[in-house]
Amino acid sequence: MSVAVTTDGLGKRYGRRRWALSDCSLEVPSGHVVGLVGPNGAGKTTLLNLAVGLLSATTGTISVLGGNPSDRPEQLARVGFVAQDTPTYSHLSVADHLHLGARLNPGWDAHWAAKRIAETGVDPTQKAGQLSGGQRAQLALTLALAKRPELLLLDEPVAGLDPLARREFLQTLMIAVADDGVTVVLSSHLVADLERVSDYLIVLAAAHVELAGEVEHLLATHRRLVGPRRDSVSLPGDCRVIDASHTDRQTTLLVRTDTPIHDPAWIVEDIDLEDLVLAYMGQTSNVERNRRSGLRVQP
Repeated sequence: MSVAVTTDGLGKRYGRRRWALSDCSLEVPSGHVVGLVGPNGAGKTTLLNLAVGLLSATTGTISVLGGNPSDRPEQLARVGFVAQDTPTYSHLSVADHLHLGARLNPGWDAHWAAKRIAETGVDPTQKAGQLSGGQRAQLALTLALAKRPELLLLDEPVAGLDPLARREFLQTLMIAVADDGVTVVLSSHLVADLERVSDYLIVLAAAHVELAGEVEHLLATHRRLVGPRRDSVSLPGDCRVIDASHTDRQTTLLVRTDTPIHDPAWIVEDIDLEDLVLAYMGQTSNVERNRRSGLRVQP
């Protein structure tokens, strides 16, 4: 398996104490659409900014397409990036943006960029500051894709868009993936959007990697168990409880296991991506709250 991004013990600290990312070790496989998800402050933006060289690591290492982030112009040309709020130059026209992209990127595909702008219906003479949020997002994505990158990093690009604009943005993205095989890392709070396009998942929480793997495998190895109230110690030894809730009569568990659950006392249910993400984010929140209150928690 080829790898687009590799990190080993990667960390970024601001000031003396606040770690935006801590001990991050992961591999982003090439040829996948990777959903990067986590609560605010989890380290998603920090990880992406480290990958494009906008930040320098405090600890550990990061390799992007086999090289150092922003090590040289040739390396920068291989990576596309759309930052939060899809930034553009408000005083420049759409055509100006395309001309600028052509000047800055040796592999720029001018024909594709012009064709893509025409398909969006945007007037090339219009100033970027006069575009709608959806139109700016499409312009930013066009600029990132027209350089023909091997890796495309997207940091919450559709968070402020209406449903129609989000759908159009994601459709453009998936066409590029299908046509060019570009590896995509898409950071988003919108799990439903990630579920539509992602085949690999990374969950960041409390500045750490909590979960990483192919979506199909992760969903196949997690189950919801519903049954009479009981202690989770009765589960098979290979079951890891990710989330648990109890009423007076009923216990509901979300577990990770590689083997079937044969105990007839449990109703075994499949889960979706949102269930999976919320369970891991909730688990980390509980541990963090207990840590701050001085309680010791068994991992």
